[in-house]
Order: sequence, then structure tokens, then C-alpha cells
Amino acid sequence: MKRTTVHAVLLLIALAVAAGCGPSYEEVKKQTAAEQKRLDKEDSAALKIGVTPTLDCLPIYVAKECGLFDSTKADIRLKAFTSNIDCDDALRKGRIEGCATDIVRGQYMKHKGTDIDYVAATNAYWQLISNRTARIRRLSQLNDKMVAMTRYSATALLADYATDSAKLKSEEVFKIQINDVDLRLRMLLGNEMDAMLLTEPQATTARLYKNPVLMDSRDKDMRFGVIAFNGKAMDDEQRRKQLDVFVKGYDSACDSINKNGLKHYADVLKKYYKLDDRTINALPKMKFNHAEALRQKDIDTADKWLKNN
Repeated sequence: MKRTTVHAVLLLIALAVAAGCGPSYEEVKKQTAAEQKRLDKEDSAALKIGVTPTLDCLPIYVAKECGLFDSTKADIRLKAFTSNIDCDDALRKGRIEGCATDIVRGQYMKHKGTDIDYVAATNAYWQLISNRTARIRRLSQLNDKMVAMTRYSATALLADYATDSAKLKSEEVFKIQINDVDLRLRMLLGNEMDAMLLTEPQATTARLYKNPVLMDSRDKDMRFGVIAFNGKAMDDEQRRKQLDVFVKGYDSACDSINKNGLKHYADVLKKYYKLDDRTINALPKMKFNHAEALRQKDIDTADKWLKNN
């Protein structure tokens, strides 16, 4: 037998022996199932926070990216959503423990039976921005126009406030539910919607494309941004300890952003918000406050609106 043939035979024998010594399909399947079970257990024990690509979530992203959540005391994980309704639904069903949302959404969940605890008021604000091609410059020109918003949310309340202040009847303005914040912006830029409520950074992008601002919630002294937690989940002592770690990390992130400015976190903005340098440079200066209590007047405003809707 030729030497090359012998080598080939020996190689095949070695491969066969190695294969025979390896784990079987059933063994691999069991190992995979056991690993998945371990990962699911870790995820269940972690404090899961729902986030969206809106600037009220920036301190949460910064705290996570910069290691400001004390990982030796709490495993805090971020769960990304592009719509507050999907995020709130995950909170309601117990798939996450907390999330950034708005007071109207929070009070709506409360009225529907979900125990909601508010941990912080955020600096979120909304602007009603019209499509520049629609040539809408005043609220009164929204007659027979489409306005994008989310039902039972701050955007729906503000849309009603805008049309009421312009003395327009509800049936004269078509309020279209577009929950995904990025999709909503794309519809404005694609001339598929006449006007919409946007928060940052989507509002900055809209302004960069010369779309007019018709109304700003800050001018109305309305503060609706909140960080909410599932109250039932927070009844657990271990969850409360995790929450303390979250709040400390959140406050530290707010201090860091206020000190260094938004541009300092360009990498975070690009990673989580997919922003380009032009948009980052155009973002307005913003102050992020420590976790603090909500104003009762804002809760009352939300409750009054929900009662009539």
C-alpha cells in the first residue's frame, strides 16, 4: 500500500474516532436546552427596562454604556422598543419591570387595572410639526388634515389640545395612529402625513428639513414624560434593591450629561438612535433632572383628558 494511501486511511480512522468520541445529537440538544434555561433564569432575575429611541431615555443608555449601574449589586438589562404602546404592553404583561413612557399612558394603564409606580419625571417634550409641503403655518389650517399620534398618550392629548385651541371640531381633523416613532418621522419626510407630534431627537430631524413647528408642549407648561415601574413587581424586596441601583445610576448619568453635553455622547447617540453628525450637532441643549416626583397638575391633566376619552 502506498504511503499516501496509508496516511489517508489513518486520517479517516482518526476522524471516525473523534466523531465517535464527540457528543451525540441528543446530548447537544440537552446541553442547548440547559443553557437556554440558565439564560432565561438570569433574564427573569434581572431588572429589565424598556427603552425607545427618544432622548428621555438617554440617561438610561448612558448609565448602561458607561457602567454607572452597579453590576455587583444588580443586573440591569435594557429592552428596546420603537413604540411606547409595545413598551407599555410589555410592562403590563410583566415582561419588563420598568420603562420610559408618558403620564397619559401611565394613567391609562392604571385605569385599566395595572399597578403603576412612577419613579421619575423626565424632560420629554413634544412638538406639533407640520409637513412643509402642506404649507400649514397655523393650527387653524389643520382643518381636513391628517395628524399622526398614538391613542391614549401624551401625543393624543396634545393633538386634541391643539385642535381645541384652534376651535376646530374633532371630526374636522383626521388623527391617525402611528405608534412607531421612527416610522412617524419617515412618513413626515416622505410627505405621507400632514402633521404629527414628535419628541426629540425626531423633532430635530424634522426641523432640519424645514418642517414648521406649530406648537410646543413646553410653552403650555405640560410635563408628561415619566419613568414608570410595574408596582406589583416592586413589591419584591430584591426588586426594590435593584430599583435603588437603577435610580443611583440614572442620577449619575443625568449629572454626566449635564456636565459634558449631548455631543460628548455622540457614540451613544449613534449606537442607539442611529443619528448622524448633522442631527447630533443640531440637538437643542437639554437639562436632565434626577429622579424626582411628578407634578400633581400633570397627573390631573392626564386624568381629566382620559375621563373624556
